[in-house]
This record gives sequence, structure tokens and C-alpha cells, in this order.
Amino acid sequence: MMNPRGRLFGLGVGPGDPELITVKALRLLREAPVVAYFVAKGKRGNAFGIIEAHLQAQQTLLPLVYPVTTEALPAPLSYEQVISDFYDEAAEQVAAHLDAGRDVAVICEGDPFFYGSYMYLHDRLAQRFEAEVIPGVCSMLGGASVLGAPLVYRNQTLTVLSGVLPAEELKRRLADADAAVIMKLGRNFPKVRQVLAELGLDQRALYVERATMANQKIVALDAVDPQSSPYFSLIIVPGEKWQG
Repeated sequence: MMNPRGRLFGLGVGPGDPELITVKALRLLREAPVVAYFVAKGKRGNAFGIIEAHLQAQQTLLPLVYPVTTEALPAPLSYEQVISDFYDEAAEQVAAHLDAGRDVAVICEGDPFFYGSYMYLHDRLAQRFEAEVIPGVCSMLGGASVLGAPLVYRNQTLTVLSGVLPAEELKRRLADADAAVIMKLGRNFPKVRQVLAELGLDQRALYVERATMANQKIVALDAVDPQSSPYFSLIIVPGEKWQG
């Protein structure tokens, strides 16, 4: 009789504060024979830091190490192709455990389906194996909470944007937005700040780095050093207040 195949779990573990992991995610984390996590070369990773204290000695750890992160690659290498190949390989590493009958919990900072790397494994494996996704508190909501900034009032609409977008595209979308969250800053920060200034939104915008983490930093937008803005930062432009 063949052993049953393992189950795949995508666990959202929250934006950084270890206490923001859900009860369900924590239970499944502790029960999983294999715990997989994405990490950059030579790093521990934020998601791993959130859950490290909850790991059991008998659990197998499966680090999925990115071959590249945000650095430019020499021609003819393509970032998109390199990272796609990496996700293919990572999916097969996870699949090997699932085929052997071992459940795998893939931890993901924030929420697995909100800019989460887990989603690329899900796309590759969910048709082959039983898969369940446990939502987590995403960085956008963690940022709003520590800034004390309600995102949208009444019938307003929230727009989530990537700072990677070209300046003109950012400007067009922000001009049409009631409220907005801009992710993926890092080296895109100067461009984003300039767009906000051109739209007159810079005085309304709020900036936070590593929201809810121990090294969280909140500063005024015009006080941010454009050379040191980390990837784990975001800008919130709240909706206009409504006196309900």
C-alpha cells in the first residue's frame, strides 16, 4: 500500500512582530514535519526570525535560497528567467518531501498571497498536491496600525501600487486614487517621493520601515535618506478623513 502524499501549507506569519502570527498558522507550523522558508544568500530571513522560537528539534528545515534578489545581472542573464528557474527548482524540492508523505509548511512573511513568494510554489504545486493557505497580517496593515492611519473611510477605494512602476504610471494611478499604499520602495524611493511631491501628496503621505519589527522606523517623508530606504518599507497615503 502506498503512503499517502504529504500536504502543502502556505503559512502567513505576519509582518514582523512574532505575536501577530495567527493561532492556526502556529498550530500547523508546530505540526509540520518539514518547514520550508525563502531566504537570501547568507541571511536568516525575516520570516524565519518570526517563527524560529516555535520550531521543534525533530522538524526538518528546508531553506530555499534565492540565487539573486534585486541586483542587476550581466547580459545575457535575465532576472525573470533566473528567478523563474529558481521557483521551478524550489517547487521540486518541496514536492520531493510531499511525494514521500511528509507535510510541508512554507512560511511567508505577511500574507502568502499578498506579494508573497509562496504563491509561486502554489502555482506550481497546488494542482498536484493537497494545498491550504493560511492568511496572515500583511505589511500594509501592519504599517497602517503602527502609523495610526486609517486607510479608507466610508465609500473610498484603496489602491495598492508597486514602487517599481514607471514614474508616469505611478503618477496617473495615484492621481486617481482616494487612498494608496506604495510597496517595493528601496532604490525606487526617490522616484516615488518625486511623484508624490508633483501631485501635492507628499504632506499627506506617511512612511514606515520594517513595520512591527524590533527595528521599525517611522520618519517624515522628507527626512528619509534615499540611499538607505530598505526594500521592507512602504508609503501610505490615507484617504481623506470623514467625520462620521
